[in-house]
Amino acid sequence: TVKKMEAMEDDSLDLKDDHNHNYCASSSSKVRTYLSSQLSAVSTGSQAVSPPVSGLEPGARRGGLWAGGTRESKFMDSDSGSESSEVSETDCTAPAAAVEGKFTLDSTSKFLLNAMAVDDYRKNHWPDLERAIDRLLIQNPTDHVSVSYAQIYSYVYKCVCQQHSELLYSDLTSKITSHLQQVSTHLQGSPAESLIENFNIALTQYTASLQCIVPVFMYLNKFYIESKLNRDLREDLMKLFADHVAEKHVNTLMPLLIKAHSMPFQVQPSTMASVVKGLYSLRPEWAQLAPALFSGFIPQINPPAVESLLSDYAAYDQKLQMELSMNGFPRGDQSRKRASDDS
Repeated sequence: TVKKMEAMEDDSLDLKDDHNHNYCASSSSKVRTYLSSQLSAVSTGSQAVSPPVSGLEPGARRGGLWAGGTRESKFMDSDSGSESSEVSETDCTAPAAAVEGKFTLDSTSKFLLNAMAVDDYRKNHWPDLERAIDRLLIQNPTDHVSVSYAQIYSYVYKCVCQQHSELLYSDLTSKITSHLQQVSTHLQGSPAESLIENFNIALTQYTASLQCIVPVFMYLNKFYIESKLNRDLREDLMKLFADHVAEKHVNTLMPLLIKAHSMPFQVQPSTMASVVKGLYSLRPEWAQLAPALFSGFIPQINPPAVESLLSDYAAYDQKLQMELSMNGFPRGDQSRKRASDDS
């Protein structure tokens, strides 16, 4: 009888793996050892203990109840409606302490499975992902970074399938937030004459990194961020840059940009365009801080032209041309200009 019960215990303690492979074989032996010790402790004595089953013949089969007093145990994902493991049942009256022990066994087994799954993520998945993210974040646009994108993609896929999406998203955003805080600290020590250029380098480098990070986290984006949070991964990560870098320096950047815009070629035109367009993409409302500056790079910032103000527009254009001429930018040789029909 003892051998038969041990064999039935072994069968009952096999993990039922769901389609997402939530539990691996390595966790089976650990849980098996723990549950076997608990089962032997509960079932010792002259008779097995179990909750009473009213209206049931001794040895009869009802639902998952089997003659001989054992019941098949199943471990399934807690999100999909799991069946908990149960100790052997007979047609005997169970003491309240034994029933309490059974429920303690159920909750403990689930806790152990979850703990082992998280521990596997922490040891075998996240460290490799973290190293890859580090290398992608610190790269320069012209550098070649040796990273196995297929391997990162595989790790992300496994984490999502094993239902670690929330944990992975939290770790990813925390890692990038920490990096952006360091970027912001570096910009704070930048001299005023170099701040525009350094900000442009930081923004360009971060944007290039996201072009690599977002695709390999596609499964996380599709099956967690979009479906459950109703957001987008790239938008979330760009918002982190706006919150932790741009917002902290926009008030210092804006006067420098306005001054550079009034003195052509003090800053490279491509750099000016990149920074102004970048700020506008991060927070469109920042255009209201300097409409004249943003209108030079972003179309339709100013209100539409009004016919009654055409003379004012012409006067402003003449004033601008005069200022450029006074600053050393002549209109050039006008002798080759085609004569008007009126002359």
